[in-house]
Amino acid sequence: MLTQAQMSKMLMCPSGPVDMVLDTDAYNEIDDQYAIAYAVRAKEKLCVKAFYAAPFTNQLSSGPADGMEKSFHEIKQVLKLAGEGGYPVFRGSQMYLPDEKTPVLSDAARDLAERAMAYTPERPLYAVSIAAITNIASALLLKPEIADRIVVVWTGCHAPHWEDNYEFNCRQDIAAARAVFDSGVPLVILPAQGIVSSFTTTGPELEHWLKGRNQLCDYLVDRTVSAGSEGAEGRPWSRTIWDVTAVGWLMNDEKKQLIRDRTVPRPIPEYSHHLSWDLRRPPCKMVYHINRDGLLYDLFSHIAPEGREKHA
Repeated sequence: MLTQAQMSKMLMCPSGPVDMVLDTDAYNEIDDQYAIAYAVRAKEKLCVKAFYAAPFTNQLSSGPADGMEKSFHEIKQVLKLAGEGGYPVFRGSQMYLPDEKTPVLSDAARDLAERAMAYTPERPLYAVSIAAITNIASALLLKPEIADRIVVVWTGCHAPHWEDNYEFNCRQDIAAARAVFDSGVPLVILPAQGIVSSFTTTGPELEHWLKGRNQLCDYLVDRTVSAGSEGAEGRPWSRTIWDVTAVGWLMNDEKKQLIRDRTVPRPIPEYSHHLSWDLRRPPCKMVYHINRDGLLYDLFSHIAPEGREKHA
């Protein structure tokens, strides 16, 4: 079990290069693709060890297995467009957790459970999840001792002031969220509505900074403009690309000041789609502010470095 000092240190934004894995439902919407590109292009600080395809269910998938499989192929597509095809990509869970104590076996869960054992509290592995947290919960249930060796960074839940917790990543697998929150693992939460929902971009910005820079940038621009302008009917629009913020938390430092967070007792995701609070619970970090312009520039300058040089 981690000491209070170890937990506090692991919950700080890392100051140097770190190893990470990225757990993503990449086919779900366009923001995950930006996060993937950001992670692999920020080599000065991030060393991505693996990608995990996460399950999801909505109008784009017939169920968690279908969503996971589509995400598996979308991750590979983005890496190919980025010219970064050498990363291992693992299929994740085909179903959500049946309860809070039973893991769902998958290549992704097994890889994280095994991979994390090579790390320590002094040098943890950062498990960044921008999806239902099924794969990470399963790894923690398979091998509970990795809770002292990883830091989980998750875009999940809504802000404490929001009227409910009916948030996509959390509501799909509440059992997994509760398992992770109860595991004792160092945990960083980036709430969706009310916090990271402020991280948006617009068509003119994308055209100016990314269009024509490379294959990946054109793919991102075309997909985002298509999604953002749908139904706008000539009115102004912006598109949330919130999952980028989880990678942004790792990229944060005192100079960039991209993200602000605070220490709070870790909440309890309830099956009623609300958060409960108990001041006796172990601490976690919860993000409360995104420097939208600063993070957007850092993102763009990594995925389109030639654009950064042009506008320097």
